[in-house]
Formats: sequence, C-alpha cells, structure tokens
Amino acid sequence: MLEQFRVNLDDAVFVKGEDLKATVAGVFEKMGVPPADALLGADVLVLADLRGVDSHGVSNMLKSYITGYQNGQINPRPNWKIIRETPSTANIDSDRGLGIIITPKAMDIAIQKAKNVGVGMVTIGNARHLGMASYHAMMAVEHDMIGVCMTSCPPSVVPTFGAEARLGTNPIAVAAPAKNEPPFVFDAATSSVAGNKVGIARRLGVKMEPGWLADEDGNPIMDEADPPEKYTLLPLGSTRELGSHKGYGLSCMVDILAGVLTGVGYGAVPGRPNFGHYVAAYSIDAFTDPDEFKEMMDEWMGMMKSTKPAPGHDRVMVAGQPEAEIEEIRREDGIPLHEEVAQWIRDTCAELSVPCHF
Repeated sequence: MLEQFRVNLDDAVFVKGEDLKATVAGVFEKMGVPPADALLGADVLVLADLRGVDSHGVSNMLKSYITGYQNGQINPRPNWKIIRETPSTANIDSDRGLGIIITPKAMDIAIQKAKNVGVGMVTIGNARHLGMASYHAMMAVEHDMIGVCMTSCPPSVVPTFGAEARLGTNPIAVAAPAKNEPPFVFDAATSSVAGNKVGIARRLGVKMEPGWLADEDGNPIMDEADPPEKYTLLPLGSTRELGSHKGYGLSCMVDILAGVLTGVGYGAVPGRPNFGHYVAAYSIDAFTDPDEFKEMMDEWMGMMKSTKPAPGHDRVMVAGQPEAEIEEIRREDGIPLHEEVAQWIRDTCAELSVPCHF
C-alpha cells in the first residue's frame, strides 16, 4: 500500500497478530460461525494486516462482515457443496458462505487435484467477499505449486468510455515459490485503486491521486482531490490514452472466469452481496523439477532487484517483497491500528460480550 494509506505510527495502537486473531475469531463465533471456521476467517484477515494489506484486514473488513451476518446476507454455517467435478476441476455452491472461510477450502481441493493430475481449478458461486486474494494463492506455494486466485466483485468500476459501473475491482493474485527468496506474490485490483482504499483515505484525510476515480458522469478525475460524495472507480490505466482498455479487459476476464464460469452470475448480475471466486493450483513437478524452478526463481528475482534504480529511487523490488518485509516487522512490533479502529473493536467486543485480547 502507498504510504498515504498507512496509519501514522505515532498515533497507532500496536496489537500483536495472535491477540487480534483471537479477538476476531471470538467475534465470528458470536455471529454463529463454528470455532474452526472462525479461526480460519480470522487468520485470513490478520495475515492481511501483518503483510501491510490494511485495505483487506480487520480495520476495513470486520465491520461489514458483522453487518452481513446480522442481516442474513452471509450464512454463518453454509451447507456448501461441490455441484460439478472432474479430476482437475470443481464448481462449488458456497451457500452464501463468507469467502475468507470457503475459499481456502476450495484451494485445498485445487491443491489435492493438482497433486493428482498436475493442475487443479475450482470455481465458487453464490459466495461472499474473500478478503486478501493472495492469502488463497499463497496456500499453493507450501506445496511447491503456483497458486492463482481471482474474484468477480459487485460493480464499482466503469468500463472504458462508460459512465456507469459495470465491473468490480476484480483482483488477480498469483503466488510462486522460490528457494531462498520470499515467494513472488502479485495481488492487485484491475481498477486503478482498490475500492477499500477510498474509505481509508476518508478516515486518514488524504487526497486521491489523479486517475483513480471518475465523477458521477463518468469523467475521469485527473487532478489530486478529496474523494467526492458520488464517484465510480476507473479501470487500471484510467483513460484510453493511458491504457484503461487493458485494465478493462483484465477485469472482464476475471468476470468470466470467476463469475460466468460458476453458473451463478457475475459481478453486476445478480450484484451485491454476491461474489464469484476462482482458485487454481499448478504443480511445478508436472512441468519441471521443483528445486530447479525455485533456484531459477531466486535467480530471476535477484536479476529484477539488481536493476539500476531510476533517479530518486533507492531500489527495485518484486511483487511480494514489500509485504514480506512488513510482515517481518509487524510480527515483531505488532499491527498498527488507527486509534478509532482499536476503540471500535473494543466497543464491539463489549457490545457482543466477546473477550478483547488487547
């Protein structure tokens, strides 16, 4: 995340990851979620915070999940099931289950299929938000596999030349193992900015960069500005001249693979609160020797990082490197929460009669 979206450390409340995880798991259990699922969901949220992906961590997502459980949009005990299956594929009806809990289970299925036949792909329909997409992609890395995760989200992004939201932020995550280097982990929305970051910007009082948002008529806002009351997100690239057709096309690809392919729908139809997900695992052993692959990944990442930096920059990084560095710090020092967020969690725990562990 860009620095302007981070909490001022001088004003932050630092919470150990395990304490935050125990607190969040207790909240999920209070919503009727079984204990094992509650721990799994909490792990997904807290790992996002540990890796610095605050837009998809506890601060930004827990409140909406609680609301979803309370109004019945999210099923705390879904009867999820595989409705179509082959040796390498499966399609799951999530039964309104929360994606941060169902999607890891779907990736477990994909990983087992990849062990059996080299590749495993699973789609999840009738689903809800899956949190940080890279959590699910990274699960494959531990099995010497490349992991992929995509999610077709409710509409918030205008297509190129459009004045109405037709696509979601539709992120794509890819994770690949290395030998000595941290895994390569790419995780990004196909919009110019993730929607959750607008909320963070409002909370922290920072301005939005040019080319992130469009006004209510669909005109790209190409000056630094406060988030307007009415806006839509722009595809990656912002304008046609800057390449928005590429972000638009990638977002469409996600809608097809993670939405239409589930048989349930796509981001705009049936719309919120429905999400569609796609996970895949590729066994490296089915293509090449895993040790040689990981050694070459070390070499490749070393090549990228040894690139001469441009003026004004200290170094070149690869995807997953900033998050790995932040995770190392936050596991030691704790997760910095905005003081208002920390107090909201304490108050929510008190209202729900759930122990707060910080």
